[in-house]
Amino acid sequence: MVFAGRLPIRSCPTSRRTDEGIPNYLQNSNIYNSVVRIVTSAPTRIDLAGGTLDIWPLYLFHAGAQTINAAISLRAHATIETRSDSRIVITSEDTGATVEAEDWRELGNGTQLRLLSLLAHFFEARGLTLTTSCESPAGAGIAGSSALNVAVCAALAEWQRTHYEPEALLQVAMNVEAQAIKVPTGLQDYRPALYGGVAAIELEVDGVRRVPLEVDINDLEQRLVLCYTGEPRNSGTNNWEITKKHIDGDRAVFDCFERIRDAAGAMRHALARQDWDAVGDAIRAEWETRKQLAPGVSTPAIDDLIGRARAAGAVAAKVCGAGGGGCLFCYGPAESRMAVQAALAAGGARILDFRIERHGLARG
Repeated sequence: MVFAGRLPIRSCPTSRRTDEGIPNYLQNSNIYNSVVRIVTSAPTRIDLAGGTLDIWPLYLFHAGAQTINAAISLRAHATIETRSDSRIVITSEDTGATVEAEDWRELGNGTQLRLLSLLAHFFEARGLTLTTSCESPAGAGIAGSSALNVAVCAALAEWQRTHYEPEALLQVAMNVEAQAIKVPTGLQDYRPALYGGVAAIELEVDGVRRVPLEVDINDLEQRLVLCYTGEPRNSGTNNWEITKKHIDGDRAVFDCFERIRDAAGAMRHALARQDWDAVGDAIRAEWETRKQLAPGVSTPAIDDLIGRARAAGAVAAKVCGAGGGGCLFCYGPAESRMAVQAALAAGGARILDFRIERHGLARG
């Protein structure tokens, strides 16, 4: 079920309100009852256009910067169960790794399950078992770590019985993830996890604003094919190298981001008009520009898969996230979808079944 309670997070200064409505999970929770088991989940996303611009301070140098993304039904899950002792046990079902500590203070310097350990450290966890899993493949580029981060933050906050506003929760998630990966994080990925839907994330000097987009979700969904290339990637490393080049004044990188900004704007207008040909044009323009950002954004395997998809009827394709591996999405007429899936599978990709997810963070 959708998280219909009031998120129990610490009162603290918050950014200006960034959405037209308060998510369902922020309303009317009796959070002060004793909780024995807390279960949360949050969706991953496909970044349709504008990615990497959401890393501070890159967007400040490109007026009108925005990203366009769609939450998808491959979810990250977190479960907290209270223990009879004061120990903390953290288990990732995806990796099979477990971290145990007698006290939350021990979790600040560990390297195994670092993000989860730092989150437990921030929330001063005690007397609980935290178990996580994600339906996204590892290193997929569809923001599995950010979705997991949001789900875990919400679960730990409810366990702690304190209250954050939505944007304050996202600030915690973003900052702890930066501590974990030791490079700056983007701003867009936490919002699909929290809110769901298809949205523009406007990146301005006076703040970050999420604007839901009126889109025929079923129609868009039938035009998309998502696959895992089999090559995991490290988006933190790729994005940080690009960020450094931009800040160091690399004109070619700056110009690429100008064109990525323009492609995201074109994507937003095309979606608003349901001009599906123009959506394909924007995806294609974004990908052609993104490949120029750094060596390795595309690979021979990715190029081969895109060629196969286009031969089967796709009109555009791009990698999710920073590139170099992970997931690839292809776009084309609905009637070509099955042929594109078959072509990608024949090329060695794993087809990922998904829906565009209307709901974000959920309880249970």
